[in-house]
Amino acid sequence: MASKDGKILVVDDNLGIRRALEILLPLHFTDVKTIPSPATLVNSLEQFRPDVVLLDMNFNTSINTGNEGLYWAGEIKKMAPEVEVVLFTAYADIQLAVEGMKRGAFDFIVKPWDNDKLAATLTAARDKARKALGRSFAGAQDGDSVILNGAQQSEESMFWGTSKPMSVIKKTVQKIAPTDATVLITGENGTGKDVLAREIHAHSLRAEKPMVAVDAGAITETLFESELFGHVKGAFTDANTDHVGKFEQADGGTLFLDEIGNIPLHLQAKLLRVIQNRSVVRVGGSKDIPVNIRLICATNMDLEQLVREGRFREDLYYRINTVHIALPPLRERREDIVPLAGRFTAQFAEKYHRAVTGLDDSAKAMLEGGRWSGNIRELQNCIEKAVILSEGTVLTAKDIQIEQSKAGAPASGMLKSVSETEEERLVREAVERTGGNISAAAKALGISRPTMYAKMKKYGL
Repeated sequence: MASKDGKILVVDDNLGIRRALEILLPLHFTDVKTIPSPATLVNSLEQFRPDVVLLDMNFNTSINTGNEGLYWAGEIKKMAPEVEVVLFTAYADIQLAVEGMKRGAFDFIVKPWDNDKLAATLTAARDKARKALGRSFAGAQDGDSVILNGAQQSEESMFWGTSKPMSVIKKTVQKIAPTDATVLITGENGTGKDVLAREIHAHSLRAEKPMVAVDAGAITETLFESELFGHVKGAFTDANTDHVGKFEQADGGTLFLDEIGNIPLHLQAKLLRVIQNRSVVRVGGSKDIPVNIRLICATNMDLEQLVREGRFREDLYYRINTVHIALPPLRERREDIVPLAGRFTAQFAEKYHRAVTGLDDSAKAMLEGGRWSGNIRELQNCIEKAVILSEGTVLTAKDIQIEQSKAGAPASGMLKSVSETEEERLVREAVERTGGNISAAAKALGISRPTMYAKMKKYGL
């Protein structure tokens, strides 16, 4: 049995559940406190100071969607980031619990629960909380990761894979990264444009300086100049202090303007002036402030088409397009899907404390046969959910939740248009990858089981 230590706060409106936990949890925790609703949660956090909060997803209020639990989980992490939150949920609310983990919850427990699993999860959360608390008192040692607001901060590193398009891009990055050349990165949503921008910055001569990222498409027109160029005190209502804009914040480093194609035409002229002059004038000010930046821009839009339509300035387009890198969609680098999935599996297994070590052949076949219209971001989200919900140590096709409309779509089209020789190769590969699992192979190819049987018979498999 795990050591008996620590404090746990239970928030659940069901009296029977609270009574049961008041009997079970003292076997594992020194102090146990239960409350029926979040009404006294803030006071309990301040006075009881728990290591772990076991939080129900729904309470006896007009809100019964589980969102109340998500809200309070977020509030707990804001008030006491060192406290670990474990969500208590009915089976129907598992999707909400997954969302809760993405927002910082340690784990979730499904009702009715298994006592051993409940105890193991809660004590693991306690141990993590106590370890983090000890580190915060002791101070970070050399080599430790930086801890901010209780969360480990880490940047995604670039995964190049083995596909030919990515090999070409890697060579280009190796050449341009040490220069100050302006870079335009294009590609569909989810292809990793922001990750590539960080990779370029990390291998530049400015790597020790900040990289400031701006979602240009998300800034309202009224705040555009203030956010990018800054403002002086009194420039407009509520401008109570001077504000340093993104260009100044990135001085000496890299400024990454994402979604640049969404900037309105009349604001593009102001952006062009700053890029040309390498200086900004804060809103309400008159002083030119020099800025020394390396500029990287990104968009999922066809800027050349926008230029032809008069929706994007041609002179701005050429200013930001010294080097153009087009990231390929995931469907054009299928050999990288499984290695990427393996990387995400390890990442999320560690993040969510799951003993998942990899993917079996059926899962690999399922992934390779997916459409992935959301590209790497969609694949990442799929694996994250699979790791959280999986009960085993290896992900299977059953764990990989791809919409049926997306599963196997590319492969199905491929079989209809390829030669007989190529079709035989695809069928044989699907059978080999799935270890002879007919259902998984059929899903990977986007065909029915009877059709799969017919093709196997046709090719003597």
